[in-house]
Amino acid sequence: MPGIKTILAIASSAESGRASIETAFLAGAALGAHVEVFHVRPDPASAVPYVGEAMAGALVEEMMAAAERDARNRADALKALFDEMVEARGLSLRSGPPPLDTLTADWIAIDGNEPEEVAARGRVSDLLVAGRPSPNRELPSLITLNAALMEAGRAVLVAPPTAPASVGTSVAIAWNGSPEAARAVQAAMPLIEAAGAVTILAASDTDALCGADDLARHLAWHGVTPRTIPIEGHHGEEVGKALLGHCDDAGADLLVMGAYTHSRLRQLILGGVTRYVLDHAELPVLLSH
Repeated sequence: MPGIKTILAIASSAESGRASIETAFLAGAALGAHVEVFHVRPDPASAVPYVGEAMAGALVEEMMAAAERDARNRADALKALFDEMVEARGLSLRSGPPPLDTLTADWIAIDGNEPEEVAARGRVSDLLVAGRPSPNRELPSLITLNAALMEAGRAVLVAPPTAPASVGTSVAIAWNGSPEAARAVQAAMPLIEAAGAVTILAASDTDALCGADDLARHLAWHGVTPRTIPIEGHHGEEVGKALLGHCDDAGADLLVMGAYTHSRLRQLILGGVTRYVLDHAELPVLLSH
């Protein structure tokens, strides 16, 4: 099956970008992949609120100049962070295919609308890495994550706020037999195959547990021998707590799960297991819709 050879790490700011970049580097090292750190500088005009024709032209120009300075400063800070992290790892910078099984990196900064550019670039990447939305769930970070998850057609590895020490040495799979869960497993298979331990966390109803046995047989053909643990719970928070608790017990450094969203951004904002896990996970979470 195809491997993961190109990883797109979305970097919006130096504050949130470190965990995303480090998570992407860890995954890339495990997979021998190329990591593109991707920053989109917003159009200054889009950062100026619409207030009607009454606003003086000089004031509009001043606000646009301030927005442009802010965008430039954020881009410069991110590039400095990228250079620091690349130097610390001794990575080779490349924009073309390197020797196989070697972690390499590249910096890409463009002007545009972040959600649109992330979706477009993501479609020609094997895996996306995004930072977890901020604790107050600011709309811009949610819109970008939504674009990555819903519009790029690729799985998204969501980094926790603090960069993990490892990614994929012990993998937990949240399994309920849904198409979303199946796609997440397929997307994560290169990491699952490389893991030292794999745990299936299955919904406790009979159908899901039987499906977990089928998943275990499927994984066996990939050289993986998982253990299965039933998960109790009947609503989003209860199931989310159980999933993360078992991840902690298993020492997992990656959770693979379907993104159970039914109305795109609205559902991502409003609730369910996906929201609870995104809000509380201290390990990377690979999501597929």
